[in-house]
Formats: sequence, structure tokens, C-alpha cells
Amino acid sequence: MKKAQSSLDKIMTMINDDRYCIDIMQQNLAVIGLLKSANQKLMENHLNTCFKDAVASKKTEVQSRMVTEILKVNKLSQR
Repeated sequence: MKKAQSSLDKIMTMINDDRYCIDIMQQNLAVIGLLKSANQKLMENHLNTCFKDAVASKKTEVQSRMVTEILKVNKLSQR
């Protein structure tokens, strides 16, 4: 996230300096890649902690809610 923030700051500077559009777009794509990677790590952590605990709890309502949430986030990430 810190790398993405740093790159976003660089993009803002590039925009303010009226830099070449393609250069800005390349930096923007780099940020998108960093954020996708961060999102993947967040999902892995969620599955190994919160989701794992929900499954272990044997509470079907909690399990169902977790699956619904994961599917929703996954769908959003495909956009």
C-alpha cells in the first residue's frame, strides 16, 4: 500500500507537471498492479483467519455470510 501511495503521489506530480499522457498511464497501470497484489494478500489473510474461524465455528449462518461476502468481493475485483 505504501508503494501504491508513493506511485500515486508521483502520478499527481506528473499530472501537475503536464507530463506525457502515456507516461502517466504507465504509472497508473503500475499502481493498479500494486493494488491488485495487495488485494490478493488481503484475501489470503482473510481466508486464513476470519474465514477459517467461521468454518471452525460450525455456525452455518456465519459460514454462509462469509461465503456471500467473499463472492461479492471477488465479483467486484473482476471489474
